[in-house]
Amino acid sequence: MHQPIDIEALCAERGLRITEQRRVIARVLSESTDHPDVEKLHARATAIDAGISIATVYRTVRLFEEAGILDRHDFGDGRARYEAAPEAHHDHMIDVETGNVIEFVDPELESLQRQIAEKLGFRLVDHRMELFGVRLDRGDGENNG
Repeated sequence: MHQPIDIEALCAERGLRITEQRRVIARVLSESTDHPDVEKLHARATAIDAGISIATVYRTVRLFEEAGILDRHDFGDGRARYEAAPEAHHDHMIDVETGNVIEFVDPELESLQRQIAEKLGFRLVDHRMELFGVRLDRGDGENNG
């Protein structure tokens, strides 16, 4: 599902000044196939440039988020997680045991959400869906029969 997004190009498009450290953070975010938190971003960025402080990472993700380049997610683990703002909408299934995040698109679900909005007297302009679950092939043994 993950389509790489060139965050550095989006910064230029939106007129953001791109320092060398921001360029490294942008590249790390562009190459991320997961939804890293600030600590993971910092670890990946310092592997490229040891001079990048965690404060710089925090400031940069806030700047990118305010510019609409990054989406911030709270998947219930108490940590803000980030991904490049996708061009195409998708939803998230979060494995509450491992923290893994699976991106998915379901046209039936999208249609149902539009119908619900219309029924309530609205035109849907945006939404975010995060489903939380445990895998059926793990667990208490009750699902195995």
